[in-house]
Amino acid sequence: MADPTDPELAKLRAQIDQVDDQILALLDRRAAVVQEVGRRKREQRQTFHVPHRERAVLERLTAAADGPFPREAVRPVFREIMSACLSLESPLVVSFPGPEATFSHLAGKTRFGLSARYVPAASLGDVFRAVGRGADYGVVPVEEASEGLVTHALDHFLDSDLLIVGEIVIEAAHALLTHSGGTAGVERVFAHPVAAARCAAGLLEAVGSAAIVAAPSAAAAAAMAREDTKSAALAPALAAELFDLSVARPRLDDGPVEIARFLVLGREAPPRTGHDATSLLFGLDDRPGQLAVVLDRLGAAGLNLRRIASRPGAGVDSGRRGFRDLFFVDLDGHQDDPGCREALEGLAADLPLFKRLGSYPRDGGRS
Repeated sequence: MADPTDPELAKLRAQIDQVDDQILALLDRRAAVVQEVGRRKREQRQTFHVPHRERAVLERLTAAADGPFPREAVRPVFREIMSACLSLESPLVVSFPGPEATFSHLAGKTRFGLSARYVPAASLGDVFRAVGRGADYGVVPVEEASEGLVTHALDHFLDSDLLIVGEIVIEAAHALLTHSGGTAGVERVFAHPVAAARCAAGLLEAVGSAAIVAAPSAAAAAAMAREDTKSAALAPALAAELFDLSVARPRLDDGPVEIARFLVLGREAPPRTGHDATSLLFGLDDRPGQLAVVLDRLGAAGLNLRRIASRPGAGVDSGRRGFRDLFFVDLDGHQDDPGCREALEGLAADLPLFKRLGSYPRDGGRS
């Protein structure tokens, strides 16, 4: 154990304090410049949030990191700085399917930082409506490793003019949250039944014979645990900061890490980056072999399919819309790339339903 009276240690700590003061002063300088930028943007009626500028800054700083500070920590640190500074111009409003402490909420915070204003919506449809009424962005789940595509999310794109402007890929891990940050004395764990089943072995190892009490959601589990000092909650780690709990175990999930993918909804198409994906929605009639024809045409154009999933047309009023099945496709590339544009224009002319949902930067994580 280090000697607290060690004069060299005291000097080093004083240096850290001095550097921290300098960092704070530089953050204030950055915030002052951002406020001036906000003033100019208001005068010129420009958009406050410019995602491609933000992405370029993060990429530049990450590439420039060659010192002892961990390179992988540069992006999250500066994302929070940028989120806080943006709140001085005009706080972003981000809608997500509630309640709080869901993985959709976590995905939004991962992308937009802690200083954005997150507004839970009652349903996926309400997220679409919130963005249509003025929220800056919406975050909706579209794919889970264990359950596949969230197919009912696709229905809402049929009658919406919103675009997919980004994707977020996160680890969907369940943490054990307690009052103390430890597991001693835990007599019961509040958990959604699906989460409890995914973490059965981890729960047994962490809390032994503690009773598992069903909760309707992760947020409800955390709220129930907050009121009972002898209890714990199984929820995303984000719930700890929202419900005054501590993370006792960061991941209790059995088996490999679960990956969840979310789409970011917006009103303005992002510029091409060279590392883009394009999402499409199309419907097919009753003629046999139609899907094979579509896939052959995309392949002939040199387009690589990242994902394809179907939803029965009956779920979206096939009689009125004139098709049997609804398909959601992700492609590598941007819809304005010459080969891609020609292929999509040809399909749009031949299919009973065809929508380009947007081209957007691929997530740099696990997508």
